[in-house]
Amino acid sequence: MARVYLDWNATAPLRPEARAAMLAAMDAIGNPSSVHAEGRTAKGIVETARRKVAAAVGAEGADVVFTSSATEAAALALAGRGIACSPVEHDAVASWCEAVLATDRAGQVTVPDPARAAVQLANSETGIIQNLPEGLALTDATQAFGKIPFAFNWSGADMAIVSAHKIGGPKGVGALILKRGLDVEARITGGGQEMGRRSGTENVIGIAGFGAAAEAAMRDLEAGAAGKVEKLRNILEKTLSAAAKETIFVGKDANRLPNTSCFITPGWKGETQVMVMDLAGFAVSAGSACSSGKVRPSRVLRAMGYDETEAASALRVSLGPLTTEAEVVDFATAWLREHDKFRARAQV
Repeated sequence: MARVYLDWNATAPLRPEARAAMLAAMDAIGNPSSVHAEGRTAKGIVETARRKVAAAVGAEGADVVFTSSATEAAALALAGRGIACSPVEHDAVASWCEAVLATDRAGQVTVPDPARAAVQLANSETGIIQNLPEGLALTDATQAFGKIPFAFNWSGADMAIVSAHKIGGPKGVGALILKRGLDVEARITGGGQEMGRRSGTENVIGIAGFGAAAEAAMRDLEAGAAGKVEKLRNILEKTLSAAAKETIFVGKDANRLPNTSCFITPGWKGETQVMVMDLAGFAVSAGSACSSGKVRPSRVLRAMGYDETEAASALRVSLGPLTTEAEVVDFATAWLREHDKFRARAQV
């Protein structure tokens, strides 16, 4: 049986455009900091990718600083700034927060002082989209980028973070987007690359793939890919809810990413569901890929008011432009079969 990949929020499959750009960049032997022809060629690859990422994220005129990941970008942006955030933030952001913002049952965050707050645009576990306040210090656009329209220049935020592998680029490349004129203190010092904000020879190959993936992701978005995956997500939820009456679909009535479904079957542990579905040939997640290996209830769901049992019983299915209706139906059939087994055991 062919495996079915339904964990796009963890990482998206590498796009052919990104692969092609990376293979071409492998032939650029120069260091981007060198002034000779070979160095200028490598530098040109980096700068072309920078323009593509800026255009895709609506950040023309802003500064795009390439990093090794969105996690590093968050550290570069937030270290030592006394930033407040909510418990629904990704660990990459939450680990730098020094104050906690309130979160309601709908997953919306209250932000009394935007200038000293970091708020995600969309949650990786639930897909719930935030209403960003004007003047926000930072928004984590990692999950939203490429899935919904987003323009940094219109967001009102001073900074944003994004990642290549969430949009079909390579793993190990991210970016910090800075409002022009704003600066951050470098955490990696040395040769002064990336406008003095992040030293170290640039990952030319990975950056090339990032730029190509960003450009392709925007083409998909403009062509209506979001509508397609939302239709498939709705088919999945309708099928499951019809047969699994006790299952709770988190954020069902909220503004969500079109590709994300997070649902709770109380008492059926999320990690158990991940394992049985993996054996059945389906890749899904119990939450954020950076923490799903840890056996503990989702702090995101706990912050939203779900109890410990519910927060430990969540499964996340995330779709992408390559997902088919047949794959969604096959998953629903397999999940419901396992659900029936769970219910039978629970009644013994």
